[in-house]
Amino acid sequence: MKELLVTDLDHTFLNSSQQVSDFSRTIWNQISSQHLITTATARSFKKVSEFLHGMELNTPLILLNGAMIVSSEKKIMDLKRLDKELVNTIIEEGRRFDIEPFVIALKDYNTIAESFYVPIKQNIYQTQLLTKYYANDPRRIELFKMEAQKDTLELVYLGDENHMRELYTLIKEKFDEVVEIKLAPDAYLGCWFLNVLHYKADKGTALEILSQEVGISLEKTTVFGDNMNDMGMFKVAKNSIAVANALDVLKDRASLVLPHSNDEDGVARYLEERYL
Repeated sequence: MKELLVTDLDHTFLNSSQQVSDFSRTIWNQISSQHLITTATARSFKKVSEFLHGMELNTPLILLNGAMIVSSEKKIMDLKRLDKELVNTIIEEGRRFDIEPFVIALKDYNTIAESFYVPIKQNIYQTQLLTKYYANDPRRIELFKMEAQKDTLELVYLGDENHMRELYTLIKEKFDEVVEIKLAPDAYLGCWFLNVLHYKADKGTALEILSQEVGISLEKTTVFGDNMNDMGMFKVAKNSIAVANALDVLKDRASLVLPHSNDEDGVARYLEERYL
């Protein structure tokens, strides 16, 4: 009987060089002939397509922390957009901490192209991220003053832990019932990310939708992750598996902790042993 297998990407299925190893790619493709396998990630459709190039995609993708579910044929199956007035209010509140967010918006419904709006005035972590990963990204649009776009899907703040926790507390106190807020450390840059999404945009909620769409129950679903944004799907899936490098809080929630990290092909090793 087919099962549904869902893995996070960064620090889970991807190695620390943000690549899928040859071994992990081979195992994925072998598994895809027997089961449904996909990813639930904070990444966009464009980046996921790049990471998973050459891999069999037989199941819709959960993107942007659950704000979007998209088939490999670029059909949008679920989309959760933020209200424009709400976005502008949150951005204004964030200015109390002298920080502007990145704004991710859907540009084209047919191609699933996103626009990536960035402030001209950036903190050191924003500059590092843009320089290292998005220097020549055609989606990047610089704005003097950040504001909501037509189809805003996510606000992304990054900074040091203290400032991000203060901003998290402020947004949670004022907007907790109308937005989903994710706060987590980032191993790539050594900073903290704060993501603001539609209140129903969560990997767990998206997984429940995906389970219904593909006709495989959550009892027959296994998920893999490493960070706080994976907690939602760890709560709803029957089997939740943390890689060895996962945060302790996620390991505590997991039904199994792997002995291998993302740099040791932890997920692929488990898949090979369990299913092949």
